[in-house]
Amino acid sequence: MGAVEVSSLIAPGKRVLALSGGVGGAKLALGLSKLLSPDQLTIACNTGDDFDHLGLRICPDLDTVMYTLSGRNNTELGWGLAGESWRVLETLGQLGGETWFRLGDMDIATHLARSEWLRQGETLSTATRRLCAALGVAHPLLPMSDDPVSTLVHTDQGVLSFQHYFVREQCRPAVRGFEFRGIDNARPQPELMALLDSADLAAVLICPSNPFVSVDPILKVPGVRAALRATRAPVIAVSPIVGGIAIKGPTAKMMAELDMPSSALAVAGHYGDLLDGFIIDETDAAQARDITGSGVAVRVAQTVMKTLDDRIMLAAEALRFAAAV
Repeated sequence: MGAVEVSSLIAPGKRVLALSGGVGGAKLALGLSKLLSPDQLTIACNTGDDFDHLGLRICPDLDTVMYTLSGRNNTELGWGLAGESWRVLETLGQLGGETWFRLGDMDIATHLARSEWLRQGETLSTATRRLCAALGVAHPLLPMSDDPVSTLVHTDQGVLSFQHYFVREQCRPAVRGFEFRGIDNARPQPELMALLDSADLAAVLICPSNPFVSVDPILKVPGVRAALRATRAPVIAVSPIVGGIAIKGPTAKMMAELDMPSSALAVAGHYGDLLDGFIIDETDAAQARDITGSGVAVRVAQTVMKTLDDRIMLAAEALRFAAAV
């Protein structure tokens, strides 16, 4: 499958917008980046996971996508940089500091640079643009907002910040709901809104990220959901649930604890009338009829992305589907 063949589905001057969380979203974003030029693809990323740690501003989802597109991501861990060392963290532990959030020596440099630029008054968008340029990432990568939003997880053990729930507690507490502190006052990233309002937009692809804590924060930024409903471009989502389980992360566990079926059908229902199309895995083909019955077009494909070829194949399928819808 050649890039020219797939790119021909995107008319000259048209663009695709991908909405992404971390690891799962980064896989599809990488596949899209291999098929579409920087003039054809923009990626907007969840920043609800962002938090301050050890005096540094950490942006886990932005960094995962950025490292993945740069080819420097740690494929064994699924996060961080390849060839990482941990001397700073080890020394911090010896000094009695907090080590539950694992920051590698090279990764710390990213957070040092970003934090300093933010202290100097730069926006998160500008800081991200500078980091991407330094790492050779040509495709535009946008935060959902330049204003801070904090995802809080309501659990049977109280309210936890997302990273405390996800990393420190390793998703053990039972989920009761979610809160996005600061979302009501957050302004959507201007380039994101301009693209959603543009006649040049060919498709919006919601990557296979956690719908509750990776995609919902983007959708809940004031104006974003309305702009998605208003755009003439098709909105297509890829299910993060395959055969009742999440390929990566706690999505299925969250769904069970929220009394939702752990299924592709339930994910489609969560997005509701926002979608024009939904891509499900071959394993879940039997659910296609029920999803179609809700007025959403369905494409059955191989959605498990183990290799780079898998990522490119799914990206191509998503683009074909968007063109057909």
